[in-house]
Amino acid sequence: MTVRFAILGAGRIGQVHAKAVASTPQATLVAIADPVSAAAQSVSDAYGCDIRTIDAISQSADVDAVVICTPTDTHADLIEQFARAGKAVFCEKPVDLDLDRVRDCIKVVAAQKATLMVGFQRRFDPDFMALKKAIDDGAIGDVEMVTLTSRDPGAPPADYIKRSGGIFRDMTIHDFDVARWLLGEEVETVQAAASVLTDPAIKALGDYDSVNVILTTASGKQCTINNTRRATYGYDQRIEVHGSLGSVSAENHRESRIEIANGAGYTRPPLLNFFMSRYTAAYANEIAAFVAAIANGTPTPTTGFDGLKALELADAAIKSVETGQVIKLS
Repeated sequence: MTVRFAILGAGRIGQVHAKAVASTPQATLVAIADPVSAAAQSVSDAYGCDIRTIDAISQSADVDAVVICTPTDTHADLIEQFARAGKAVFCEKPVDLDLDRVRDCIKVVAAQKATLMVGFQRRFDPDFMALKKAIDDGAIGDVEMVTLTSRDPGAPPADYIKRSGGIFRDMTIHDFDVARWLLGEEVETVQAAASVLTDPAIKALGDYDSVNVILTTASGKQCTINNTRRATYGYDQRIEVHGSLGSVSAENHRESRIEIANGAGYTRPPLLNFFMSRYTAAYANEIAAFVAAIANGTPTPTTGFDGLKALELADAAIKSVETGQVIKLS
């Protein structure tokens, strides 16, 4: 079975997913939609797909699945539109910035018995998958503590920050999803601290650029998350999981895996500097998993429920910062 795709949105992440679809066996890119004609034409030229409107794609008999890469405030409406149209839906996180809207959207998907996968690509990174397998295989015993480091080289543009929902809903939300995945239990309490240390303009936009979060589960497992929008040395992505029998960690990716030793000391190449290069394999694995779920009629690895739970944690972190309290989830 070949799954026929259309991509909604030809911006940066839409181009990433276009490449992933084109490189995935059992997948083919049929159409692209974007109101910016030059962006749509660029994807069309690169992959030989049609340029269509979103409504035309919704009615297209030659499209089995869509990848939603449009602005966040359009996600829930598009998920519902394409679920009703009988298409499998892959949507970049988040489903929406409002929890009630996400819940309503998930209900529509369930009522239509549609396939929905939410894009949390870090679960599909080869190193992180190997780390998770080591945990599942019992190599470190019972998970006790998880430490997640995620630091961007720089902040996104102001226009993006205005629509993103803030650092917790845009950036830390990936860590919230990874935390749930690695802890193996739902989070019970959230405690967060946040500051603006890199650019006063971010504060003027009502956001933060430097945050720390502590998550705990009912059994007492803990996860600490640290994020910043300024890592001068590159895109910093690390995980360490401590268990009753040992620990497992995943380190950063560099431009090459060499080390030079000479009279000046030991040096290594710099870190990769952008999520698109760091997670190239993860995006490809993610689309391959979506295709497999469609072809086999099995549940997707990440769901609307995962999107909901990650957003719940983001909202709890915001509330913790605003109140100075530990937030207990219902």
